[in-house]
Amino acid sequence: MSKLLAFLLTFFCWFAYSADKPNVVLILVDDLGWTDIACYGSKYYETPNIDRLAAQGMKFNNGYAAAAICSPTRASVMTGRYPARIGITDWIRAKFQGGKIPADKKNPGGFQYDKKHDLNIAVNPLWMEHDEVTIAEMLKPLGYTNCFIGKWHLGAEEWFPETQGFDYNFGGCDLGQPPSYFDPYKPKASKKRKNNDLYIIPNLEPRKEGEYLTDREAFEARKFIQENKDKPFFMYLCNYAVHTPIQAQKHLIEKYEAKPKTNQKNPAYAAMVEAVDNAMGTIMKTLDEEGLTENTLFIFTGDNGGLLGPTHNAPLRSGKGFPFEGGIREPFIVRWPAKINAGQVSEVPVCSIDILPTIAAATGAELPKTEIDGVSIMPVLEQKGKLEERALMWHFPHFRGKIFPYSIIQDKGWKMIRYYAGPVKHQLFNLTEDIGETKDLASSNPEKIAMLNKKLDKLLKDSNALVPYSGKK
Repeated sequence: MSKLLAFLLTFFCWFAYSADKPNVVLILVDDLGWTDIACYGSKYYETPNIDRLAAQGMKFNNGYAAAAICSPTRASVMTGRYPARIGITDWIRAKFQGGKIPADKKNPGGFQYDKKHDLNIAVNPLWMEHDEVTIAEMLKPLGYTNCFIGKWHLGAEEWFPETQGFDYNFGGCDLGQPPSYFDPYKPKASKKRKNNDLYIIPNLEPRKEGEYLTDREAFEARKFIQENKDKPFFMYLCNYAVHTPIQAQKHLIEKYEAKPKTNQKNPAYAAMVEAVDNAMGTIMKTLDEEGLTENTLFIFTGDNGGLLGPTHNAPLRSGKGFPFEGGIREPFIVRWPAKINAGQVSEVPVCSIDILPTIAAATGAELPKTEIDGVSIMPVLEQKGKLEERALMWHFPHFRGKIFPYSIIQDKGWKMIRYYAGPVKHQLFNLTEDIGETKDLASSNPEKIAMLNKKLDKLLKDSNALVPYSGKK
């Protein structure tokens, strides 16, 4: 009898502790451009569900990814830390791309010498280390059930989501893009690819031939919510869309082929955006049906700017990979009807690094005992306060085609790009007056450059960033 009593007491204590905890739904869309959403300015793509999400919560006009490429932002979202602090500053190579795991399991890092440019640049790791504390691990002690769906891209099997606090993993692996968007999600055989078996999604079993991957992600999300509605859950859905390959459902492509074009004019890409929106509609409808909407913190954003070619990011300059606003500015929407008034629009700059501390504040979770670079934006969401003014930083110590190694600092509307190689050392823009970064003010503002360089140096030093330097050693 005493054992039964002890069990009942434990159960009721746990229930009382967890029953009022909000559910958390976090959406990270791959390669989503700032103006890929109708409520952010698109006149070609149709996103009624995401628009409704924004209307029911708070839309941030100055939302940012922590990097202009995927893996660094994904690591940052999970940890609340700058990519430079984590050490992941470029996209992680999958096994089929030559990302061979060393026999000693020691993660590559440090510097490598680039003879062409006489510059020591950072070596990117092959995985996010297990000692990084994720949102899922942070929520575990509070009784949350954690589910990952979609693109992970933070390491091979030994570093999949289930090794970082997730109870379920549907599709999360080392791939940065799907081999195909249609079930059975297999690549076309290629003689150039040594091992075609490495280029598959190993933990997403085929379900229905021809099923679209984004629809499958929505199916798994709906099922997870329905099966876990009676306890607090954290669902992290990272749509593989709208990353290449640009593949979409025929009926949606035909719809956009018939629409008048704007600077955004790719029907297949538009269809992929709509598929993502349909997935959001499925999740929102499921939360409504289960009576969970009121007490669910729903965060929607992306991992980097839109890829030039398939989409267009105007009025922002450039796109994915580049240090301009088109590469780092993202849609950023937060809904929580129990706490956030509907129809709010904020100009406060927010970033991927803020997601973990915001979820911690919302759930009452204890922050990881590591350096957290982000801050909780709950005071802004609840309209009960302001964030302290701060500078934001980006760091890419690598060469990539026409992109030279760079660091960025944004402070009070001013944005400075520092280059470690190439024809110019700095670019300076006043984003308040020139969101398209059309006027480089560096040469006429040496004092501003000096001040921002000093602040950037401190941010880089504080985060133990690998800063490129010249001279072979």
